[in-house]
Amino acid sequence: MSTYAIVKTGGKQVKVEVGQAIYVEKLDVEAGQEVTFNEVVLVGGDKTVVGTPIVAGATVVGTVEKQGKQKKVVTYKYKPKKVATANKVTVNHILKLSSTQSTLNL
Repeated sequence: MSTYAIVKTGGKQVKVEVGQAIYVEKLDVEAGQEVTFNEVVLVGGDKTVVGTPIVAGATVVGTVEKQGKQKKVVTYKYKPKKVATANKVTVNHILKLSSTQSTLNL
């Protein structure tokens, strides 16, 4: 059974496995640098450890592969029997990370 972890980043929780690429919201790092996530909510594998609210002594380290943007999301609002309509376009900045290691010190 492979070891995995669930980390909190950018207000979201993301499942991470070693060697897997994940996309998270933009952090203040450049491509090629390492990022350490200290807010680990759960570590799974042979023995599952659930944090209350985070697992003490658990970290996940990943390397930034690239920075980029997601596709445009167009939101259209329409109210019937009114003249009001609205268009809103949003583009989210993201990072592509590759997880290199996860450690758990009990």
